[in-house]
Amino acid sequence: MLEKLARHKILMVIMVTSFVTPFASSALTLSLPDIGRMYGATPDELGWVIESFVLSSLVFLLPLGRTADRYGKRIVFLWGNALMALTSLLCAQAGSIHMLLAARALQGFGAAMLYVTSIAILSLVYSGKGRGMAMGWMTAMVYGGLAAGPVLGGYLNDTLGWQSIFVFLAVLSTGVFFAARLILTEDWRGKVGKKKDGAGAALYGLGAFLLVYGVTTLVGNGWAPALILLGILLLVLFVRVELRAKNPMLPVRIFTKNRTFTCSNVASMLNYSATFSVSFLLSLYLQSIHRMTAREAGLVLLVQTVMQTVVSPLTGKLSDKYPASILSSVGMGLTALGLGALALATHTDTILGLFPCLFAIGIGFAFFSAPNNNTIMGSVPKEYYSMASSVLSTVRLIGQTASIALVTLAVTIPWEGLAQMEMLRRDITLSLGFFAFVCAIGILPSRIR
Repeated sequence: MLEKLARHKILMVIMVTSFVTPFASSALTLSLPDIGRMYGATPDELGWVIESFVLSSLVFLLPLGRTADRYGKRIVFLWGNALMALTSLLCAQAGSIHMLLAARALQGFGAAMLYVTSIAILSLVYSGKGRGMAMGWMTAMVYGGLAAGPVLGGYLNDTLGWQSIFVFLAVLSTGVFFAARLILTEDWRGKVGKKKDGAGAALYGLGAFLLVYGVTTLVGNGWAPALILLGILLLVLFVRVELRAKNPMLPVRIFTKNRTFTCSNVASMLNYSATFSVSFLLSLYLQSIHRMTAREAGLVLLVQTVMQTVVSPLTGKLSDKYPASILSSVGMGLTALGLGALALATHTDTILGLFPCLFAIGIGFAFFSAPNNNTIMGSVPKEYYSMASSVLSTVRLIGQTASIALVTLAVTIPWEGLAQMEMLRRDITLSLGFFAFVCAIGILPSRIR
């Protein structure tokens, strides 16, 4: 067992790593117009600055979880930070939009290395009651990155150019790499067989790629439904192969035998499906209907993120004492109520009604996230920690993709006899109302685990 000081040093390293990726995503969203002007990029190409990262991360999550067990979580974590630093510099020096997209895809691979090892390492270092506290602080840094993106990222973009955001990320990742080399002293290898599951990795990677690519190009791509269907079929085939494999990349049977693990992951996917696109919808609402600037809209949205950042350490600590089935269910219910109220608030002529809704959603998400993550990691043996981290990150990204798809479908619904702004308001209200319904459904798996 590590000493308390050593554990806290590891926690600090993981916390900084957890800040990097969400900060990059939220900061780059504001920088896309400047990137587009510099490279003369089309809107579709700019969208792939974000999507290439997400798609690459999702495709490699499960295979990298197996890699972390085979070669050790320490080395994969170190390489993840090194790759984040290197690709950040490549992004800053990209000579064309296509070079930037390639560097972002490689950066997504590096981020996947961090996703599959960060929670697993924390779970190994903090066992028992201390794990919830560690999860809470890690979750707080994720939300801190989201909150700092529009503020710090916007400042860097406006004063030094969008490339400075990547330079900042490179500095942080380099610092974490050298700190981790000194602080992480164990390899933390898992139990894996000698035989590699190449067929499973290929089916999962191709299926995930086709599914997510189809969803993200649903509007304007006539092949998208076929790609989605083919992706689903390949993933179903992947499950069948894993069930028969002697040494599977993903032990699928754990989903049928471990109700806590399964329900917690289902609840996580529903929660992210319901909440990921809220910031996008409200940003659209505030800037298009209330004519606010991007910076003003960002300050309004900070209410939710700040609440998540402040409350998450508390809820993580509470999950060491009280059942996550209660804490997470309360969080899911509070989020559902906040989303429902937000749907109604978007039909008023003032933005004052948004603040209590964002306040409730932020607290609700904090009550759900850290306790739910703590439960997932606590429901499996130590040799499955990398797999559990991979699955948790996978369902999160699938939930985020589903959220984008739901919004995409909502904004394509025709409304007869409505002006453009009223049509937009109706689409936003419909999306938020549906997200509230999805979140309400999520209370069931959150509670029955």
